[in-house]
Amino acid sequence: MSNLALILLLAAAAIHAGWNALVKSDMDRFRSIAIIAIFGAIGAIALLPFFPAPAPASWPFLIGSAAIQVGYCFALVRAYDHGDLASVYPIARGSAPVFVTVGAALFAREIPTTPGLMGITLVSLGIITLSLGAGRPSAKAIRAALITGLFIAGYALVDGIGVRRAGSAMGYIVWQAALASTLIALSYVVTRRAAPKMPGGKASVALGVAGVLSAVAYGISVWAMNLAAMGAVSAVRETSILFAALFGAVLLKERLTVPKILGIVVVTAGVITLSQA
Repeated sequence: MSNLALILLLAAAAIHAGWNALVKSDMDRFRSIAIIAIFGAIGAIALLPFFPAPAPASWPFLIGSAAIQVGYCFALVRAYDHGDLASVYPIARGSAPVFVTVGAALFAREIPTTPGLMGITLVSLGIITLSLGAGRPSAKAIRAALITGLFIAGYALVDGIGVRRAGSAMGYIVWQAALASTLIALSYVVTRRAAPKMPGGKASVALGVAGVLSAVAYGISVWAMNLAAMGAVSAVRETSILFAALFGAVLLKERLTVPKILGIVVVTAGVITLSQA
């Protein structure tokens, strides 16, 4: 993986952890996700005329990814309803590279190397550690977080394969962001039977910025998957676990217990090891 890709993915990881902290801090988390999606869709749609449309061979992947991301949003909201950011986020994001690595081996013939297998082991041990000790997440939170991880891996795999068939990586990225963000926003309207209301003040500005940056952050990941192994890209992206732990402690005043700290460190070591696969 090139140094440029690595730096951009680390920046994307920080952005991703930031908007998750925003979602967790809002009592109506689905509303926050919907507003973020609206701003992401606006930004992506504005860029559509400047990039070529992806090849027809990639369209099923565009649609599939968008549908999976809607499911991911529902799973994420449920996970945060049952657990705090410092517990749910590492489990969901830490398990995703494991699922992506296995899925890439099955569907894209990207066989994991020895570092890849070591990374999977470390991530698994870290997830188990997160579930131990005082302040551990409930069984419901762990289950919801792992389901969220499956959704993350699902859309990452679909986009990883789709962008390689698109002919234009940027075309795929922009269309993917426009379609997925629009469907996520519409899912709110359909389930709530109303448009999401902006919270007002600085919160609205924060959500607007998060919407644009979150689309950019994921676009970076899709771009990287066009150049490098999907498992490795997913692993580097999930170093956002460290940023999430920091945001959870500083912004949300969540307590970091020793098992949480140890689990976060082990999961992070696992995803870094996976990045060498």
